[in-house]
Amino acid sequence: MADNIHFYEPANGHGLAHDPFNALVAPRPIGWISSRDGRGNLNLAPYSFFNAFNYHPPIVGFASIGYKDSVRNAQETGEFCWNLVTRPLSEAMNETCAPVGPEEDEFTLSGLTPRPSRVISAPHVAESPVALECRVSQILQLTGADGQAVETWMVYGEVVGVHIAKHLLKDGIYDTGAAEPVMRGGGPADYFSVGPEQKFRMHRPG
Repeated sequence: MADNIHFYEPANGHGLAHDPFNALVAPRPIGWISSRDGRGNLNLAPYSFFNAFNYHPPIVGFASIGYKDSVRNAQETGEFCWNLVTRPLSEAMNETCAPVGPEEDEFTLSGLTPRPSRVISAPHVAESPVALECRVSQILQLTGADGQAVETWMVYGEVVGVHIAKHLLKDGIYDTGAAEPVMRGGGPADYFSVGPEQKFRMHRPG
């Protein structure tokens, strides 16, 4: 049976054409993070390590490999927004990956509209049907099992404001498939989208 399994220890290399880790833990929600720095400069950037971590209070978080503008802005202002990437917005999201300086506005570069938020000062993407306004709760530099710091920062935020396009609410229930969310896959360019055809239901026992 072991002959049918490719096993490797990451510290010793994977022995494959491409590191499979990002493809194994996938698809992943995209952390499309909008923020502003202490001088008011806007930033919009996607992060492939993002998720929700708590119900009450609602907490989301994204990891930045390298101390990038989104982390710096979150630390300076204590705020950020998460914006849902949908299939129609995928190309614009990709434009916000461009490696530009902190003085460059990715909203302008991608042709997107910064919409003022209701609770915090950082704007969100007007074209996105869902946005979460967040106040920073923790910023942590990750460490390995040996206790050594790695060049990745985890930014957690409590959700203090939620925007949902009304057409995605059906009888008071958010319709995930109708939103056509886009998620990050593995490899250098793989993405996945979700639609109603992938939906199935399974109730918890008891």
